[in-house]
Amino acid sequence: DAMVNTKSNTGRGDQSRKMLPPVLIVSITIVSIEVIVGFTGNGFIAIVNSINWIKSKNISSADMILIFLSTSRCILQVTIMIHIHSLYFTDVTKLSSVYKAFGAVWMFVNHASLWFSTWLYVLYCVKIINFTQRLLLQIKLRIAGMIPWLLLGSLGISSMTSLPLLWITPGTYLCSSTGNCRENSTDHITNWDSSHLYLLLLYFAGCFFPLVLSVVTSALLINSLWKHTKKMQCYIDSFRDPLIDVHLTAIKSIISFLVLYLSSFAAQILLTLSTSQSKDVWKVAVSLVVAGAYPSVHSIILIIVNSKLKLAFRTICQYFKCRLENVTS
Repeated sequence: DAMVNTKSNTGRGDQSRKMLPPVLIVSITIVSIEVIVGFTGNGFIAIVNSINWIKSKNISSADMILIFLSTSRCILQVTIMIHIHSLYFTDVTKLSSVYKAFGAVWMFVNHASLWFSTWLYVLYCVKIINFTQRLLLQIKLRIAGMIPWLLLGSLGISSMTSLPLLWITPGTYLCSSTGNCRENSTDHITNWDSSHLYLLLLYFAGCFFPLVLSVVTSALLINSLWKHTKKMQCYIDSFRDPLIDVHLTAIKSIISFLVLYLSSFAAQILLTLSTSQSKDVWKVAVSLVVAGAYPSVHSIILIIVNSKLKLAFRTICQYFKCRLENVTS
Protein backbone atom coordinates (compact mmCIF):
# COMPACT_ATOMS: atom_id res chain seq x y z
CA ASP A 1 0.00 0.00 0.00
CA ALA A 2 1.20 3.51 -0.82
CA MET A 3 2.21 5.43 2.32
CA VAL A 4 1.00 8.90 3.23
CA ASN A 5 2.80 12.00 1.94
CA THR A 6 3.97 14.71 4.31
CA LYS A 7 2.30 18.09 4.30
CA SER A 8 5.37 19.60 2.64
CA ASN A 9 5.09 17.13 -0.22
CA THR A 10 1.60 18.07 -1.37
CA GLY A 11 2.80 18.65 -4.90
CA ARG A 12 4.43 15.24 -5.02
CA GLY A 13 1.15 13.75 -3.70
CA ASP A 14 -0.80 15.36 -6.53
CA GLN A 15 1.72 13.99 -9.00
CA SER A 16 1.45 10.44 -7.55
CA ARG A 17 -2.30 10.55 -8.00
CA LYS A 18 -1.78 11.08 -11.73
CA MET A 19 0.74 8.27 -11.96
CA LEU A 20 -1.50 5.41 -10.87
CA PRO A 21 -0.85 2.34 -13.06
CA PRO A 22 -3.52 1.96 -15.76
CA VAL A 23 -4.41 -1.53 -14.51
CA LEU A 24 -5.25 -0.09 -11.07
CA ILE A 25 -7.37 2.66 -12.61
CA VAL A 26 -9.34 0.03 -14.54
CA SER A 27 -9.59 -2.13 -11.41
CA ILE A 28 -10.86 0.73 -9.25
CA THR A 29 -13.42 1.65 -11.93
CA ILE A 30 -14.74 -1.93 -12.07
CA VAL A 31 -14.92 -2.15 -8.27
CA SER A 32 -16.79 1.18 -8.18
CA ILE A 33 -19.40 -0.27 -10.57
CA GLU A 34 -19.59 -3.42 -8.43
CA VAL A 35 -20.15 -1.31 -5.33
CA ILE A 36 -22.98 0.67 -6.97
CA VAL A 37 -24.65 -2.54 -8.17
CA GLY A 38 -24.14 -4.25 -4.81
CA PHE A 39 -25.36 -1.28 -2.77
CA THR A 40 -28.47 -1.02 -4.95
CA GLY A 41 -29.17 -4.76 -4.86
CA ASN A 42 -28.60 -5.19 -1.14
CA GLY A 43 -30.52 -2.00 -0.38
CA PHE A 44 -33.42 -3.34 -2.43
CA ILE A 45 -33.39 -6.64 -0.51
CA ALA A 46 -33.32 -4.87 2.86
CA ILE A 47 -36.11 -2.43 1.97
CA VAL A 48 -38.46 -5.03 0.44
CA ASN A 49 -38.14 -7.42 3.38
CA SER A 50 -38.43 -4.60 5.93
CA ILE A 51 -41.61 -3.28 4.29
CA ASN A 52 -43.12 -6.78 4.25
CA TRP A 53 -42.17 -7.18 7.92
CA ILE A 54 -43.88 -3.91 8.86
CA LYS A 55 -46.99 -4.69 6.81
CA SER A 56 -47.51 -8.25 8.02
CA LYS A 57 -46.09 -7.65 11.53
CA ASN A 58 -44.44 -11.03 11.09
CA ILE A 59 -41.23 -12.19 9.48
CA SER A 60 -39.82 -15.54 8.43
CA SER A 61 -36.40 -16.73 9.54
CA ALA A 62 -35.02 -16.46 6.00
CA ASP A 63 -36.26 -12.88 5.57
CA MET A 64 -34.77 -11.91 8.94
CA ILE A 65 -31.38 -13.24 7.85
CA LEU A 66 -31.71 -11.44 4.50
CA ILE A 67 -32.31 -8.12 6.27
CA PHE A 68 -29.22 -8.57 8.45
CA LEU A 69 -27.17 -9.82 5.48
CA SER A 70 -28.14 -7.07 3.04
CA THR A 71 -27.72 -4.31 5.64
CA SER A 72 -24.23 -5.51 6.60
CA ARG A 73 -23.28 -5.72 2.93
CA CYS A 74 -24.45 -2.18 2.27
CA ILE A 75 -22.10 -1.00 5.01
CA LEU A 76 -19.39 -3.28 3.59
CA GLN A 77 -19.78 -1.69 0.14
CA VAL A 78 -19.19 1.74 1.67
CA THR A 79 -16.07 0.58 3.51
CA ILE A 80 -14.70 -0.94 0.28
CA MET A 81 -14.88 2.42 -1.47
CA ILE A 82 -13.34 4.25 1.48
CA HIS A 83 -10.57 1.65 1.65
CA ILE A 84 -9.74 1.99 -2.06
CA HIS A 85 -9.68 5.77 -1.72
CA SER A 86 -7.42 5.61 1.33
CA LEU A 87 -4.94 3.32 -0.44
CA TYR A 88 -4.18 5.66 -3.30
CA PHE A 89 -5.14 9.15 -2.19
CA THR A 90 -4.10 11.31 0.76
CA ASP A 91 -6.93 11.98 3.16
CA VAL A 92 -7.93 11.82 6.82
CA THR A 93 -8.06 7.98 6.78
CA LYS A 94 -4.25 8.05 6.67
CA LEU A 95 -4.20 9.09 10.31
CA SER A 96 -3.24 6.07 12.40
CA SER A 97 -6.17 6.35 14.83
CA VAL A 98 -8.74 6.81 12.04
CA TYR A 99 -7.23 4.01 9.98
CA LYS A 100 -7.41 1.56 12.90
CA ALA A 101 -11.04 2.46 13.62
CA PHE A 102 -11.92 2.08 9.95
CA GLY A 103 -10.11 -1.28 9.79
CA ALA A 104 -12.10 -2.55 12.77
CA VAL A 105 -15.40 -1.49 11.17
CA TRP A 106 -14.45 -3.17 7.87
CA MET A 107 -13.42 -6.38 9.62
CA PHE A 108 -16.62 -6.38 11.70
CA VAL A 109 -19.08 -6.00 8.79
CA ASN A 110 -17.04 -8.36 6.62
CA HIS A 111 -17.11 -11.16 9.21
CA ALA A 112 -20.74 -10.46 10.14
CA SER A 113 -21.89 -10.68 6.52
CA LEU A 114 -20.03 -13.98 6.11
CA TRP A 115 -21.78 -15.38 9.17
CA PHE A 116 -25.20 -14.16 7.98
CA SER A 117 -24.80 -15.74 4.54
CA THR A 118 -23.68 -18.95 6.24
CA TRP A 119 -26.78 -19.04 8.48
CA LEU A 120 -28.96 -18.52 5.42
CA TYR A 121 -27.65 -21.70 3.81
CA VAL A 122 -27.67 -23.56 7.12
CA LEU A 123 -31.37 -22.67 7.38
CA TYR A 124 -32.03 -23.93 3.86
CA CYS A 125 -30.07 -27.09 4.58
CA VAL A 126 -32.00 -27.86 7.78
CA LYS A 127 -35.38 -27.18 6.17
CA ILE A 128 -34.82 -29.05 2.89
CA ILE A 129 -32.85 -32.14 3.92
CA ASN A 130 -34.68 -34.94 5.75
CA PHE A 131 -32.68 -35.93 8.82
CA THR A 132 -33.03 -39.14 10.79
CA GLN A 133 -30.74 -38.34 13.73
CA ARG A 134 -32.60 -37.18 16.82
CA LEU A 135 -30.35 -34.17 17.46
CA LEU A 136 -30.68 -32.91 13.89
CA LEU A 137 -34.44 -33.41 14.03
CA GLN A 138 -34.58 -31.25 17.17
CA ILE A 139 -32.55 -28.55 15.40
CA LYS A 140 -34.90 -28.77 12.41
CA LEU A 141 -37.92 -28.17 14.67
CA ARG A 142 -36.34 -25.35 16.66
CA ILE A 143 -34.30 -23.56 13.96
CA ALA A 144 -36.82 -20.72 13.60
CA GLY A 145 -36.45 -19.78 17.27
CA MET A 146 -32.68 -20.15 17.12
CA ILE A 147 -32.12 -17.74 14.21
CA PRO A 148 -32.36 -14.44 16.20
CA TRP A 149 -29.86 -15.78 18.74
CA LEU A 150 -27.55 -17.03 15.98
CA LEU A 151 -27.61 -13.59 14.37
CA LEU A 152 -26.84 -11.86 17.67
CA GLY A 153 -24.13 -14.40 18.39
CA SER A 154 -22.61 -13.68 14.98
CA LEU A 155 -22.44 -9.98 15.85
CA GLY A 156 -20.69 -10.87 19.12
CA ILE A 157 -18.15 -13.15 17.42
CA SER A 158 -17.51 -10.56 14.71
CA SER A 159 -16.84 -7.97 17.41
CA MET A 160 -14.29 -10.22 19.09
CA THR A 161 -12.42 -10.78 15.81
CA SER A 162 -12.44 -7.11 14.77
CA LEU A 163 -11.99 -4.98 17.92
CA PRO A 164 -8.37 -6.14 18.46
CA LEU A 165 -7.50 -4.09 15.36
CA LEU A 166 -7.92 -0.98 17.51
CA TRP A 167 -4.80 -1.98 19.45
CA ILE A 168 -2.69 -2.93 16.45
CA THR A 169 -0.27 -0.28 15.22
CA PRO A 170 -0.39 -0.27 11.43
CA GLY A 171 3.16 0.03 10.16
CA THR A 172 2.00 1.19 6.74
CA TYR A 173 0.17 4.24 8.08
CA LEU A 174 2.62 6.32 10.04
CA CYS A 175 0.75 9.60 10.55
CA SER A 176 0.22 10.81 14.08
CA SER A 177 -3.00 12.33 15.39
CA THR A 178 -1.67 15.78 14.40
CA GLY A 179 -1.18 14.69 10.79
CA ASN A 180 2.64 14.55 10.91
CA CYS A 181 4.14 11.66 8.97
CA ARG A 182 7.57 10.18 8.54
CA GLU A 183 9.82 11.92 6.05
CA ASN A 184 10.17 8.80 3.91
CA SER A 185 6.47 7.97 4.04
CA THR A 186 6.21 7.96 0.23
CA ASP A 187 8.49 4.95 -0.06
CA HIS A 188 6.93 1.62 -0.97
CA ILE A 189 6.63 -1.16 1.55
CA THR A 190 9.00 -3.99 0.79
CA ASN A 191 8.71 -6.04 3.96
CA TRP A 192 5.98 -7.25 6.20
CA ASP A 193 5.57 -5.98 9.73
CA SER A 194 3.72 -7.49 12.68
CA SER A 195 0.49 -5.62 11.81
CA HIS A 196 0.17 -7.63 8.57
CA LEU A 197 0.45 -10.88 10.51
CA TYR A 198 -2.12 -9.80 13.11
CA LEU A 199 -4.49 -8.69 10.36
CA LEU A 200 -4.15 -12.03 8.59
CA LEU A 201 -4.68 -14.01 11.81
CA LEU A 202 -7.80 -12.00 12.72
CA TYR A 203 -9.18 -12.43 9.22
CA PHE A 204 -8.63 -16.20 9.40
CA ALA A 205 -10.14 -16.37 12.89
CA GLY A 206 -13.31 -14.64 11.76
CA CYS A 207 -13.67 -16.48 8.44
CA PHE A 208 -12.65 -20.06 9.23
CA PHE A 209 -15.81 -21.39 10.90
CA PRO A 210 -18.36 -19.69 8.60
CA LEU A 211 -16.30 -20.83 5.63
CA VAL A 212 -16.33 -24.47 6.79
CA LEU A 213 -20.04 -24.33 7.64
CA SER A 214 -20.86 -22.78 4.27
CA VAL A 215 -18.93 -25.41 2.31
CA VAL A 216 -20.45 -28.31 4.29
CA THR A 217 -24.07 -27.09 4.18
CA SER A 218 -23.80 -26.08 0.52
CA ALA A 219 -22.37 -29.49 -0.39
CA LEU A 220 -25.20 -31.22 1.50
CA LEU A 221 -27.78 -29.02 -0.22
CA ILE A 222 -26.38 -29.64 -3.68
CA ASN A 223 -26.23 -33.40 -3.05
CA SER A 224 -29.80 -33.54 -1.72
CA LEU A 225 -31.28 -31.36 -4.46
CA TRP A 226 -29.42 -33.27 -7.18
CA LYS A 227 -30.64 -36.65 -5.91
CA HIS A 228 -34.20 -35.35 -5.68
CA THR A 229 -33.97 -33.91 -9.20
CA LYS A 230 -32.71 -37.21 -10.65
CA LYS A 231 -35.57 -39.08 -8.94
CA MET A 232 -38.16 -36.72 -10.40
CA GLN A 233 -36.62 -37.03 -13.86
CA CYS A 234 -36.99 -40.81 -13.68
CA TYR A 235 -40.75 -40.50 -13.13
CA ILE A 236 -41.34 -37.62 -15.52
CA ASP A 237 -40.39 -38.33 -19.13
CA SER A 238 -43.10 -36.75 -21.25
CA PHE A 239 -42.80 -33.15 -20.01
CA ARG A 240 -40.56 -30.92 -17.94
CA ASP A 241 -41.82 -30.45 -14.42
CA PRO A 242 -41.44 -26.83 -13.22
CA LEU A 243 -40.29 -28.23 -9.85
CA ILE A 244 -37.25 -29.73 -11.57
CA ASP A 245 -36.35 -26.29 -12.94
CA VAL A 246 -36.69 -24.86 -9.44
CA HIS A 247 -34.31 -27.49 -8.06
CA LEU A 248 -31.79 -26.94 -10.87
CA THR A 249 -31.93 -23.17 -10.33
CA ALA A 250 -31.33 -23.70 -6.61
CA ILE A 251 -28.32 -25.93 -7.35
CA LYS A 252 -26.86 -23.34 -9.73
CA SER A 253 -27.35 -20.54 -7.20
CA ILE A 254 -25.64 -22.53 -4.42
CA ILE A 255 -22.70 -23.41 -6.69
CA SER A 256 -22.43 -19.74 -7.69
CA PHE A 257 -22.46 -18.74 -4.02
CA LEU A 258 -19.66 -21.21 -3.23
CA VAL A 259 -17.52 -20.02 -6.15
CA LEU A 260 -18.00 -16.37 -5.18
CA TYR A 261 -17.43 -17.09 -1.49
CA LEU A 262 -14.21 -19.08 -1.96
CA SER A 263 -12.78 -16.75 -4.62
CA SER A 264 -13.50 -13.72 -2.43
CA PHE A 265 -11.81 -15.42 0.52
CA ALA A 266 -8.71 -16.15 -1.59
CA ALA A 267 -8.70 -12.58 -2.95
CA GLN A 268 -8.85 -11.09 0.55
CA ILE A 269 -5.87 -13.21 1.58
CA LEU A 270 -3.91 -12.09 -1.50
CA LEU A 271 -4.70 -8.45 -0.72
CA THR A 272 -3.39 -8.89 2.80
CA LEU A 273 -0.23 -10.58 1.52
CA SER A 274 0.37 -7.99 -1.21
CA THR A 275 2.69 -4.99 -0.97
CA SER A 276 2.87 -1.85 -3.08
CA GLN A 277 5.72 -3.13 -5.21
CA SER A 278 5.16 -3.00 -8.96
CA LYS A 279 5.28 -6.78 -9.25
CA ASP A 280 2.11 -6.92 -7.12
CA VAL A 281 0.08 -4.42 -9.15
CA TRP A 282 -1.72 -7.01 -11.27
CA LYS A 283 -2.33 -9.25 -8.27
CA VAL A 284 -3.80 -6.36 -6.27
CA ALA A 285 -5.93 -5.20 -9.20
CA VAL A 286 -7.44 -8.62 -9.88
CA SER A 287 -7.92 -9.34 -6.16
CA LEU A 288 -9.81 -6.08 -5.67
CA VAL A 289 -12.22 -6.92 -8.50
CA VAL A 290 -12.76 -10.51 -7.29
CA ALA A 291 -13.25 -9.47 -3.64
CA GLY A 292 -15.71 -6.75 -4.63
CA ALA A 293 -17.71 -9.11 -6.85
CA TYR A 294 -18.92 -11.42 -4.05
CA PRO A 295 -21.32 -9.12 -2.11
CA SER A 296 -22.53 -7.52 -5.36
CA VAL A 297 -23.15 -10.57 -7.56
CA HIS A 298 -24.57 -12.62 -4.70
CA SER A 299 -27.23 -9.96 -4.05
CA ILE A 300 -28.36 -10.32 -7.68
CA ILE A 301 -28.48 -14.12 -7.29
CA LEU A 302 -30.61 -13.77 -4.15
CA ILE A 303 -33.09 -11.54 -5.98
CA ILE A 304 -33.31 -13.95 -8.93
CA VAL A 305 -33.93 -17.09 -6.85
CA ASN A 306 -36.29 -15.47 -4.31
CA SER A 307 -39.82 -15.35 -5.74
CA LYS A 308 -40.93 -12.50 -3.46
CA LEU A 309 -37.93 -10.33 -4.30
CA LYS A 310 -38.21 -11.15 -8.00
CA LEU A 311 -41.89 -10.15 -8.00
CA ALA A 312 -41.10 -6.88 -6.21
CA PHE A 313 -38.33 -6.13 -8.72
CA ARG A 314 -40.66 -6.81 -11.67
CA THR A 315 -43.33 -4.58 -10.11
CA ILE A 316 -40.86 -1.71 -9.75
CA CYS A 317 -39.61 -2.17 -13.31
CA GLN A 318 -43.19 -2.21 -14.60
CA TYR A 319 -43.97 0.96 -12.63
CA PHE A 320 -41.02 2.87 -14.09
CA LYS A 321 -41.80 1.52 -17.55
CA CYS A 322 -45.36 2.86 -17.32
CA ARG A 323 -44.12 6.22 -16.02
CA LEU A 324 -41.63 6.45 -18.87
CA GLU A 325 -44.33 5.65 -21.43
CA ASN A 326 -46.58 8.33 -19.95
CA VAL A 327 -43.81 10.91 -20.13
CA THR A 328 -42.88 10.10 -23.72
CA SER A 329 -46.49 9.87 -24.96
